[in-house]
Amino acid sequence: MRMYDIIQKKKKGNALTGDEIRFMTEGYVKGEIPDYQMSALLMAVCFQGMSKEETLALTLAMRDSGEVLDLSGIQGIKVDKHSTGGVGDKTSLVLAPMTAALGIPVAKMSGRGLGHTGGTIDKLECFPGFSTALTREQFCRNVNRMNMAIMGQTADLAPADKKLYALRDVTATVDQLSLIAASIMSKKLAAGADAVVLDVKTGSGAFMKEEKDAFALAEEMVEIGKSAGKKMAAVITDMDQPLGNAVGNSLEVKEAILALNGLGPKDLMEVVYALGAEMVLAAGKADTKEGAEELLKQTIQKKTALDKLAEFVEAQGGERRYVYQPELLPAAGIQMQVINTETGYVGGIQAEEIGLASLILGGGRVTKDSPIDLSVGILLHKKRGQAVQPGEALATVYANDMEKAKEAYGKIVRAYSILPEAPEELPMIKGILH
Repeated sequence: MRMYDIIQKKKKGNALTGDEIRFMTEGYVKGEIPDYQMSALLMAVCFQGMSKEETLALTLAMRDSGEVLDLSGIQGIKVDKHSTGGVGDKTSLVLAPMTAALGIPVAKMSGRGLGHTGGTIDKLECFPGFSTALTREQFCRNVNRMNMAIMGQTADLAPADKKLYALRDVTATVDQLSLIAASIMSKKLAAGADAVVLDVKTGSGAFMKEEKDAFALAEEMVEIGKSAGKKMAAVITDMDQPLGNAVGNSLEVKEAILALNGLGPKDLMEVVYALGAEMVLAAGKADTKEGAEELLKQTIQKKTALDKLAEFVEAQGGERRYVYQPELLPAAGIQMQVINTETGYVGGIQAEEIGLASLILGGGRVTKDSPIDLSVGILLHKKRGQAVQPGEALATVYANDMEKAKEAYGKIVRAYSILPEAPEELPMIKGILH
């Protein structure tokens, strides 16, 4: 088998066999196939596309390029949740303790963030002493003991994806649907859960800006998961404006704690309950969506989810009192209000611009080695559809550098559009696929 012939075949629009896809994936990981040939193949895929069978074969070849976690030592149906990423997306911090409090094992592998804000691990490191450096034995033991553990992704998990993504990133081949779906699902399948619930974002702050593209990606990933024997659900959610009010690591942790105290923003809780219901149903803890939502609401009313977060933080080396005293979490030294100058209604907030403002403040990473400031960020006071008057604060900037605060201020002002009439309310949940 020759890589030259595989490139030629795909260039002409013909479907590759499973053996050909496995040959090129394994060869690339071993260094036997050079970057320039794999780049040519990726570009051919961008022009010619991949069939469902090809996409599944690529996903499984990438999954099998490294270790596939065996979570059979963990009792119960293991349910994983994955978000395609957005601005202010702190759903895992709220959802994981809620579902764990219902006895659903949450065995999660998370990464650090590249972009606007940190990932789930960065946010959890706002708790002093918190560590995700668990051994497999500790990880499984914690999940069996309290239904929840989060560990950092290992280099052994889907190494083909890591190598291919780095190449796609510099060859303008990131935005091809089959390649995106295979990239996400190879890692999810390697992580060993029995069921996967996907949060596929759409809008200005999402990777998939257009709703139809988000649905197409969701459908592709659900098909891959089901073909690989997993229970699957995909919830398509709005990311045209930031989720919740907080953007930035410590600020988002504080908002997650508010949510677990029953004080979460309406849009955040709508997404949390929609995703949570799918997780509860997949775990067999309820028969109806309404029943699943009711169970989730009880974890907040009875404070069992809040207590679960504290138990989890302590089990991974962090200080549990910070869960009950969030004012102790990292706080920035400078606060600057963004003042509105017009009368009207918030017509929209460009989520991506708010994300870039957070990045300017130091709340995210430009490269994987960039330092991150956990205390900085933005708190939004006005969201889409709300009435505003001149002199009212649209948002507050939390910063540790005055020049950066001023630059972020300008971004936030440009992110807001003020209209004379209230815009129509847009649904947070665009659809659910199984």
